[in-house]
Amino acid sequence: MRLIFRFALPLALCLSPVMASALDIQPGVWEVSSHNMQVGGQAMPGMEEMLAQMQNLPPEQRQMMENMMAEQGIKLGAGGVQMCLTAEQIKAQEIPLHDPDSGCSNEMLERSATLWKFRFNCPDAQGEGETRFVSDKEFTTQVKGTYNGQPSSMESRARWVGADCGALKRD
Repeated sequence: MRLIFRFALPLALCLSPVMASALDIQPGVWEVSSHNMQVGGQAMPGMEEMLAQMQNLPPEQRQMMENMMAEQGIKLGAGGVQMCLTAEQIKAQEIPLHDPDSGCSNEMLERSATLWKFRFNCPDAQGEGETRFVSDKEFTTQVKGTYNGQPSSMESRARWVGADCGALKRD
């Protein structure tokens, strides 16, 4: 179980869309779930399995994980991790879905109203991906690259949960 939290969850957060927005997506709470994650040809646990296993952690370990996520402005949701995207972030089209202190950088290769293609470079991961905007309340991302030198890929889905960010950290 520890392997999942030391490997799969950081990978999911790292390979999540490094930048995603469209001028017409809704501000507020977004929930991002990842699936079809593979590293070195091996399937990694999906978001549902990671969330279920986190529910079974001893209370002090779970609180530690939740505190680490809260420092990054995210929390666990019913089907993924939740974060607040402000109207200002959306308007500026600067919506980082990774820790700003992670050392990751990204480059937009193509940008239209419905499709963004990007390249990313993190200390442990590099690759390319594309984000497709399904509606103002949903977008999907596919990423391929390497993680710790091994071929990796992942798909994710982001859906709008609601306008009120509540206690979620806003950058």
